Amino acid sequence: MKVLILEDNKESLRALAELLKQISGEIEVFTASSVDKAMVFSEEETIDLFLLDINLNIRDDDDTAGLDFAKTLRERTEYAFTPIVFITSFPAFELNSYRQTGCYSYITKPFRRSEVEKIVRKLLNSENTQETEEKFITVKKDGINYRLKQADIVYISAISRGVCINMRKESMDIKYLTIKESLELLKDSPEFVQCHRNAIVNLHYVESFDAVNRMLTLTGVRDVIEVGVTYKQAIKDVIRT
Repeated sequence: MKVLILEDNKESLRALAELLKQISGEIEVFTASSVDKAMVFSEEETIDLFLLDINLNIRDDDDTAGLDFAKTLRERTEYAFTPIVFITSFPAFELNSYRQTGCYSYITKPFRRSEVEKIVRKLLNSENTQETEEKFITVKKDGINYRLKQADIVYISAISRGVCINMRKESMDIKYLTIKESLELLKDSPEFVQCHRNAIVNLHYVESFDAVNRMLTLTGVRDVIEVGVTYKQAIKDVIRT
């Protein structure tokens, strides 16, 4: 579990980081005292939990830089549902932060070890359970984020200016998402394999492969899926495996 702490108070930042490391050896902690540094970490790493100080300027009681950063995170597909826990000295901010960003919880300064530990352990257990049971991808359509269960995705095909995600019970056109970007979203799931420059298939749904005509038959799909010449051998290898 990768946790990013955004906190301008160095003492609090150090204390929180140490506490998280003591809670579990499975936690990797990234610390930032500015939004710019936090932004870099969020782009270079896949963060599983954000601990964000709402006010990053002690001289300005109206500062909400941490809250603004959270709003930016929510606009990114990969962090649309990532748990956010706010750190605040002003409980009045609580309701506002929940409403605007759908944050998971909040910690009031000065924070108590038991309070932090309870929240983090609950999220850690949830993360481990989800990893072993189900995987999801998040895509955006018409300004709304959708969380799709990977096991329900049969295949993905390219369409004009986007892709069509074909699931067991429905299909969804996602504009401005490419096949390459779709593969990146599914990179931790080896059952998804590119079979054509315009298509990705879920191997769990493959019924048969006609190597001569380069065609895949998928469970529940009326049309056959074409296999590109350059992908033929790779498909044969994974089907054989």
